[in-house]
Amino acid sequence: MLLRISGTVNDSIVDGPGFRFTIFTQGCPHHCPGCQNPQTHSFEGGKIISTGELLEKIRKNPLLDGVTFSGGEPFCQAEALAELGREIKKLHLNIMTYTGFELEYLVKHQNEKNHYADLLAVTDWLVDGKFIEAQKSLNLLFRGSANQRILDLHKSMTAHKPVTTNFGTNFA
Repeated sequence: MLLRISGTVNDSIVDGPGFRFTIFTQGCPHHCPGCQNPQTHSFEGGKIISTGELLEKIRKNPLLDGVTFSGGEPFCQAEALAELGREIKKLHLNIMTYTGFELEYLVKHQNEKNHYADLLAVTDWLVDGKFIEAQKSLNLLFRGSANQRILDLHKSMTAHKPVTTNFGTNFA
């Protein structure tokens, strides 16, 4: 399956807990003022890459703790990312997904066509909510503005309500 991406980072320590392979998807409908990745907004930009090629890059890094889907807006390419996510899980790596949507929106609007549920199913932690420049803080762990939540997605789906996490010092 193919993805349109802006780029990747092989060993990020700022896009989630531990050492991460980060995929920046291309295309975002939110256009948040002050976005740190405005080059990812256009749906025509970036480059096309196969999920298989991305998986090979991930496999080549034995130091990874997980993979981060960032953007752009990952849920605009949920089907391909869910497929990639299922393969990443076979490597025993965790997945963090960033989205400008809120979890409640994604759950309410999920259907077979948009594959939101499939991407949520492979995501361990979801950072949700649009970036709000007036709430920006450099002191926030793994998020840009105070309105954004870091959700433990497995606990959230079991509890049928958002369950936040701050990770503490345990990234397991």
